[in-house]
Amino acid sequence: MIGVLIVDDDFMVARVHAGFVTALDGFEVVGTAASGADALAAVDRLAPDLVLLDVYLPDMTGLDVLRRLRAAGSSVDVMVISAARDVDSIRSALHGGVLHYLVKPFDRRAFEERMRHYARVRADLDVLDQAAQADVDRVFAGARGTAAAPVATPKGIAPETLELVRTALGEAGADGLSASECSERTGLARVSARRYLEQLVAQGEADVRQRYGSAGRPERRFTLRSAR
Repeated sequence: MIGVLIVDDDFMVARVHAGFVTALDGFEVVGTAASGADALAAVDRLAPDLVLLDVYLPDMTGLDVLRRLRAAGSSVDVMVISAARDVDSIRSALHGGVLHYLVKPFDRRAFEERMRHYARVRADLDVLDQAAQADVDRVFAGARGTAAAPVATPKGIAPETLELVRTALGEAGADGLSASECSERTGLARVSARRYLEQLVAQGEADVRQRYGSAGRPERRFTLRSAR
């Protein structure tokens, strides 16, 4: 199993990324960290194979974390996942030996493709002794990889938050969730939860039905299609 440490100060985002990782065969989440200091301590304590590193952290940047890791001699593999798009950040990431740089928001398929490329590179290196040029080319091509084009979502719909709602809906099973219940499970405002649930319906991933009680207005319940 490839051990993954997730570094992000937003607990909701970290939870989504953890769900992505856990769903992939051959990967496991060994820990999370919400600050640069926590990340450095976690790398030392948990010895992960891969760090998913955000740039924007409360005490230092993720790039500072990367520099400190390299200065300490750590060879842990790092993938940056951040909203930082400036050239200096990208250049610093390259100099620090980052394998991939994934810009938020991103599509889940882009994330999974990069993770699978990473797993293939590790597998290739594990079986090689002396590498021919063709082996080197294959390894470097696999490390860089290519991502599928992101799936467009309507304005105001963040892919990561949509995945959070999708996960909550899947965990609810065949009974589904109301907007209020989804709000409680995800921490989103009720209005936002309903908007994301309706987006899943619009995408054909969820169904909505009316459930009538003994009194009052009927309740709209949303069900993930794969859970039915």
